[in-house]
Amino acid sequence: MTTGTADRPLTPAARRVLEVAERLFYERGIGSVGMELIAAEAGVTKKTVYDRYGCKEALIVAYLRTRDKRWRAFVNDSLAPIADPQSRILATYDALGDWLRRHSPRGCSMVNALAEIPDPDHTVHAVATGQKTWLRDLYADLAAQAGLPDPGRLADQFLLLHEGAIVTFSVANTPDAPEAARAAAAVLLSASTAEH
Repeated sequence: MTTGTADRPLTPAARRVLEVAERLFYERGIGSVGMELIAAEAGVTKKTVYDRYGCKEALIVAYLRTRDKRWRAFVNDSLAPIADPQSRILATYDALGDWLRRHSPRGCSMVNALAEIPDPDHTVHAVATGQKTWLRDLYADLAAQAGLPDPGRLADQFLLLHEGAIVTFSVANTPDAPEAARAAAAVLLSASTAEH
């Protein structure tokens, strides 16, 4: 499945549709938001929405890809000024806390989408898996750069802490969950450095 905008730049109308869809899908849930509402809030006709995106599924995928791209850029920008690989690992949790407070109080848009669209063959699953794989690979690369033993095992553990922090923040209403995950990651790093 491709979006109607995959091979061309977004028109102003298509951009408005995507911005509105992103807000509504995230705030209200994908299943409760129809194309009519998106069109009305974007100030376009329903025909324009379909002309630009083809179908609701394609708009959902465009929404998730947009959030994923923004999240990756946010993490990369947060890590850019930090040279030390171990400090970069810990900084991912700082970035997560900032992101959750500013952009994602309802938790991870990928996980939320998967909860609504359980079909493993749906494109949403590929987008969500791509984001989680990217983050795991980032952790593995940083652990390898730091010379830590078994970077793959550490990457799995760092990812578990990261994802657990998101759920704890949004579902258990624990505002300092990213900081707790960072502290646990620091313990893992310390133990791994001692093994090395």
